[in-house]
Amino acid sequence: MAGDIDREGVEKAYGRWAPIYDLVFGKVFDSGRQSTIAEADRIGGRILDVGVGTGLSLSDYARSTRICGVDISEPMLRRAQARVRALGLTNVETLAVMDAKTLAFADGSFDAVVAQYVITAVPDPEATLDDFVRVLKHGGELILVNHIGAENGPRRLFELAFAPLARRLGWRPEFPWERLVKWAATHGGVQLAERRAMSPMGHFSLIRYVKA
Repeated sequence: MAGDIDREGVEKAYGRWAPIYDLVFGKVFDSGRQSTIAEADRIGGRILDVGVGTGLSLSDYARSTRICGVDISEPMLRRAQARVRALGLTNVETLAVMDAKTLAFADGSFDAVVAQYVITAVPDPEATLDDFVRVLKHGGELILVNHIGAENGPRRLFELAFAPLARRLGWRPEFPWERLVKWAATHGGVQLAERRAMSPMGHFSLIRYVKA
């Protein structure tokens, strides 16, 4: 399934979303955002926020938490940079256009990697997750919040029917939990610490892996 979303399509899709992203998705994704930030602040130190988008989350981190943010969309990042300047967020070390699959950071650079609603919107989720783990320190945490596809029932049928349109919008709605299970087993260097159902109605999950 690695090729079912392409980088150029994702970049264009989120460029289109940039002007209205906060208005459309701010409240919908707020619970997951706040939960990942709380986990990152618990760890502290230096955090990589992948898919930082318009920087909606940046002001919610503790000021003692140092943040590097990356995103594939330059229009999104321009909004994030404006937010950092306007709010005086001196704990934000850098914001950069970057492909999540090939992060331009050295091995073991971060105490935690946060990826909010990212994994279903990248062309190669497994390789992307591998690079997230690469830049983590040993004992560091990978903190994901994402939609996980239903395994059966009406929601599963809807997700499969909606998938072609969703791909054009830049994400995959039918992403199964089993895919993450297989990735972790194949990688071998991570341990699942938590999977927590999130609102609305458990459609999203907060997932934490520890780098062994």
